[in-house]
Amino acid sequence: MDLSSQRPLSQNSAKSNEAVRSAVDAIYRNESRRILATLIRLLGDFDLAEEALHESVAAALDQWPLNGIPSNPRAWLVSAGRFKAIDWLRRRARFDANLAAATEELQAAEIDFAQFDDDQIEDDRLRLVFTCCHPALPLDGQIALTLREVCGLRTEEIARAFLTSAPTIAKRIVRAKAKIRDAHIPYEVPSRADLSNRLDAVLQVIYLIFTEGYSASEGPSLTRGELSQEAIRLARLLSEWMPEPEVGGLLALLLLQESRRSARVSAEGEIVLLEHQDRSRWDRSLIEEGKELVERALASRRFGPYTLQAAIAALHAEAENAATTDWTQIAALYDVLLRVNPSPVVALNRAVAISMKDGPAAGLALIEGLLEQGALSDYYLAYAAHSDLCAKLGNMTQAIASCRRALTLARQEPSRRFLNRRLEYAGGTASEAIRKSLSSNIIAQSSAFRPPLQSHPYCQ
Repeated sequence: MDLSSQRPLSQNSAKSNEAVRSAVDAIYRNESRRILATLIRLLGDFDLAEEALHESVAAALDQWPLNGIPSNPRAWLVSAGRFKAIDWLRRRARFDANLAAATEELQAAEIDFAQFDDDQIEDDRLRLVFTCCHPALPLDGQIALTLREVCGLRTEEIARAFLTSAPTIAKRIVRAKAKIRDAHIPYEVPSRADLSNRLDAVLQVIYLIFTEGYSASEGPSLTRGELSQEAIRLARLLSEWMPEPEVGGLLALLLLQESRRSARVSAEGEIVLLEHQDRSRWDRSLIEEGKELVERALASRRFGPYTLQAAIAALHAEAENAATTDWTQIAALYDVLLRVNPSPVVALNRAVAISMKDGPAAGLALIEGLLEQGALSDYYLAYAAHSDLCAKLGNMTQAIASCRRALTLARQEPSRRFLNRRLEYAGGTASEAIRKSLSSNIIAQSSAFRPPLQSHPYCQ
């Protein structure tokens, strides 16, 4: 490929400069993460690659108005970034002998830009995903690094999404990069023998990002749409790269959950429970895509917990209204999910499904057993479910007590307002107010694969 092949720009200098700036802005917006992934592979260092990317963009703004826009801007930027990095290392090598060998190695490496195509780019992005989600990194570091390097979110954006400070996120990213460097974590797609375990880590990170976006763990809003969208985008990319059944199952789960976004919150920002949602507002195109992916994953007979959760979500999506929900089949799927992924949160969701199928007494006994074990003692939805089932059985004193306990544990403002309204409506007796079913909505589609006590089932 001839990187000097260029298209002439307009003769008007001002217009040419503006055209170049617009072109560079568009390329950076659409291609920067791909370019960065390739630079990380070529340079072997996150920070050096990021600096090289910025330097190559600056060079483009200087050179393209004079020489024209290259026929392959992406390849030009990668090549320019690599040479900028080599120049920087060469200068530093005069003062740091340890950099001399790295500089010589980079200079000696032959890069055939004629082979620089979309497949190579996507292979580099896949390597980057697996590197950012390496199990040697702490989970919060995996999430922060993936959102920064793969998705391109700024540190401030990640901090706002997770209701923490930008310096905290920055430290997580710095520590993760240092671990990758110091532990010599390879920048590669794992071997077939290691792929299963490594893929699980990637799927979990995508899942956790989506879950925080779908139902925020704390703060003023029920959802954080930018996180959900990034997770779906990552799941789509991973599905294209690796059409494994469980990858498709995860994508199906995210699409089915996302399909109800517009119906889950009122115009005033209040929670709308599943049974009261306007199902005509559900996104049928996402539902149909999700159902097709679920069916394909189930047919493979090589599915896991994400596909099972997606199958549960599909049953909710298929029901014309809350009354026609197939709780028998949902409970059966939770039986399987509990065997595949035993956790207190899965057990809680199964207990509520049992209550919908066999009656509140059956579900209450299971939930009380879980609470006695202590694993859900700080989990507000466990007490919300307990409150509901107590109310259905006429034990209003315990129903009010459990609702109050749920309120003390809830950190998300819409959920707190919802629980407060339940108590306000209850007054002294709370009979009809708390009897309004919370439990059928608490597990509406479970996020039970998240680690216990860090997760929350979808309650809307």
